[in-house]
Parts: sequence; structure tokens; C-alpha cells
Amino acid sequence: MNTSKIVITCSPRVAPHLEMEVQQLGYSTTKTDHQSVELSGTFEDTLKLNLHLRTANRVLFHVKSFRADHPDQLYKRLRNIPWEEYFDADGYISIKSFVSNRFIQDVRFASLRAKDAIVDRFVDKFGKRPDSGKDLSQTVLFLHWTDENASIYIDTSGETIAKHSYRKIPMKAPMMESLASATIMASQWDYKSHFLNPMCGSGTLAIEAAMMATRRAPGLMRDNFGFMHVKLYKPEVWEKLKREAESKIKNDVDFKIIASDLNPEAVTAAQRNAREAGVEHLIEFHTGDFRDIPIPEPKAGVIFINPEYGQRLGEEEKLAGIYQEIGDFFKNKAQGYTGYIFTGNMNLAKKIGLRTRRRIEFYNGKIDCRLLEYELYAGSKKSINLSK
Repeated sequence: MNTSKIVITCSPRVAPHLEMEVQQLGYSTTKTDHQSVELSGTFEDTLKLNLHLRTANRVLFHVKSFRADHPDQLYKRLRNIPWEEYFDADGYISIKSFVSNRFIQDVRFASLRAKDAIVDRFVDKFGKRPDSGKDLSQTVLFLHWTDENASIYIDTSGETIAKHSYRKIPMKAPMMESLASATIMASQWDYKSHFLNPMCGSGTLAIEAAMMATRRAPGLMRDNFGFMHVKLYKPEVWEKLKREAESKIKNDVDFKIIASDLNPEAVTAAQRNAREAGVEHLIEFHTGDFRDIPIPEPKAGVIFINPEYGQRLGEEEKLAGIYQEIGDFFKNKAQGYTGYIFTGNMNLAKKIGLRTRRRIEFYNGKIDCRLLEYELYAGSKKSINLSK
């Protein structure tokens, strides 16, 4: 099968973790940008990537690149591509676009010209045309047009793979599944020691941790991808990839994954979501204050907290005491663990009162965030070093 460029997109600041994922799947990357990772591969490779990647948004399979300095030239170039080799005249296509040039003021116009070019080719050749619209559940194409350089891709994901299909009850301001995975990868968690998640909300962090520890591929929970609506797709290849992924799943772990929240509705939602993900039996759920979460022995592992950020007027003052109490909890009850706070409010982070070992940059949507790492020594660092 012919190889082509594959571009995998992600959220800002996630690319280093996506690149690591891609390499762990056995691929060599050719370029890493601030929101994408590139490699060379076959269409079948996009199936494997969609199945396994946790931190990605979309997997794009390159069809053609060309120069276009006017919408009419874009139309002409796209009309010359043999689209009938990729999908049928009685199909359905949706076109997403990224445009940054002087020729187009409204990205929707670029998408419209691209759609016109493609369907007009079908009308000329077959006397009928595919339907088109905004629905991403069938064939999806992606146009990237910067200055005079245009590229067209098959979006093999369709709907974004940043969502992992299990979160039926999201609760308030949930962390996207792909971001949760990226932050866990950025931590020092080794997938074989305890993972504690106070203030768990809808349970995303604990669920992603359980899935990662038991090697559950996130794509196994989804029954529709963009690649399934393209002629290059071979169902038998997909079924084989799924069987291989299922054979690698671990059914149990020999450490604790614990999630707690003060809100009983959040705990109920987290349990429901964990059930959907197939990991409810791996997570111990508790309702109560974050300071009352069980701390398993031996004290080794990660405590990961994603508190509220206080984005609205007046909220920061109310949350200051909570952040201070998190610092006290880390200092007094969590010695031996590594503590993590994911926050979009560095003023509140100062209230924690502990020195950070690392500050890792992320975005949560448009909010500038940090993953703060705290090494929680049982005693002073100096005394521990002397005892070695």
C-alpha cells in the first residue's frame, strides 16, 4: 500500500506527549509542531493510530498538496483530484478548513469552493453528486490553506478522538479526556503505584489512569470513524487491530486507584463513566472531603488534584483557603507520594505554600494552565538524603 504524510493534530502544548505516544506505537516521527505531529505511513496506519492514541484530536491522511493563489485556482486543483477513488457518488462528505491567506476572508467560503469542486467532478463523471453538510459521521475532508500553499487531507477520525466515548455524565467544567491523558503522561506516575484523585469530578483523571495502566485502547469504545467511509478502508484490517488491542488488556492491577469527591452526584457520575469505560472494578470511589481520601501503604505513587480555578469575579477569594488546605494535606498526610495540582490560576497556586519541583505548561481550552509537581518528603529532604 502506498505511503503518504500523516498529520496528527492535538491541543496546544500537548504535542510532546503525542509524539511520545506515536513513537511508542513503533512509528518514527518526521516533524513535531506546537499542535501536530507528522509521520509517513499507509492508510492502514491511520486505523492503528485512531485506535490507540490518547492525546490526539484528529488523524489526517494526506491526499495532495498544490499552489493556489485564488479561490478559482483552489477549485480547479481540487476538481482534478480523482475523488471517485476515495468515496462514492452516493456518499456524504463534510469539509473542515484552516485558512490563513489574503485571498479568503471567511473560512466557510474556502470550504464551499472545495465542496463545489469535488461534487462537480462527480456530476461530470457520473451525473450525480454526493450529499454534503456539517455532519462529521461519514467522509470528512480537511483543507489546509496557508498563503499560496494548499493541502487536502482525509480526516480519518471524523469526530474528534480527543473524547474517549465513555463520559456520559460530564458534570461541571470537565477536563477533556485527551488533556487528562497528557497530564498523567507528564507526571512521574509509573502505572504500577497508587494513583489518588481527590476532587475527582466526573472521574476523568482516575478513569484515564485506569485505562492507561491496563492498556485499554480508547478507540475500542467507539464504533464509527471517518476512515470507515472511505474506499481505502478494509474492515478485516480494523477487526484484526481491535483483536490485537483487546488481547493486551490487563484485567486487574496490584495497586490502588482511588477517586473521591465531596459531591455525591459527582461520585455517582464518575462511577457511571468508569462503568462505561470498563474500569469501574479498578477504581475505589469515596464520597467526602479531599483530606479524608484513604492514603494506601506503602506510601508511593501519585496524588493528582484538579481544583477549581476561580475564573469568575469573587471566586478566587473563596478558593484561596481550599488551595492552602491542599498544601497542608500534602505536607501532613501525603508524605512519600508525589503531589500534582493542575490549575489555571497561579495566584491561587501560591497559597499551596510548597515549593514546586516542576511546572509543566498546558492549556485547558483557552485557559493558560500549569501542572505543578510537589515532591512530598517524609521529613526534610536533607534527612532523607543522609539516610541513603
